[in-house]
Amino acid sequence: MNIKEIQDLIRFVAKSGVTEVELEKEGFKLVIKATGSALAAAPLSPSVVVPAPVAYSPAPVAVPAAVTATATPPDTAPAQPAKSPVGVLLKSPMIGTFYRSSGPDKEPFVKVGDQIEKGQVICIVEAMKLFNEIEAEQSGTITKVLVENSSPVEYDQPLFEIDPS
Repeated sequence: MNIKEIQDLIRFVAKSGVTEVELEKEGFKLVIKATGSALAAAPLSPSVVVPAPVAYSPAPVAVPAAVTATATPPDTAPAQPAKSPVGVLLKSPMIGTFYRSSGPDKEPFVKVGDQIEKGQVICIVEAMKLFNEIEAEQSGTITKVLVENSSPVEYDQPLFEIDPS
C-alpha cells in the first residue's frame, strides 16, 4: 500500500464521519481511527445544526431552506486550485499538523517571494504519525503563507497563496 492510498483513506474517514476503518492485505494491517479533530472536521448533519433554530425560530418556514442549504452534498468534481483576488490558493489535502520545513532546525521549504515549480515540495502535513510532503499544484510565486508553522490544519484549508504569473 502506498502513501497515496493511505492519504485517500484518511480523507475518506475525515469526509464520511466514519469513526474507524480497518484494512488488512497480505500481512499488512492498517487501522485508521478518527479522533476529536477528525470528527470536528466532518460535515455536520442538519439534525445537529438545526435543533436550536427550530425551537426558537418565530418563522419555521425559513428553517427548511436552511436545512436544504446545509444538506447539499459537496461538489464531487475534481479538485481545482481555488482563485483568490491575488492568486491561487493551495489547500491542505488532509487533516493534520502543518510544517513549513522538514525539521525544527531546517530552513522552510518556501518563503514569501519564492518561485516554485509544479510538483515541488512546499510543506509537510503530519497525519497519524505520517509526514506527507505537499507538492505545488502549479508553478508561480508564493505571495502569502496562510498558516503558522506547527499549527493544526483541516481538510481543504488554504495553506499558501500563489501568484501564477
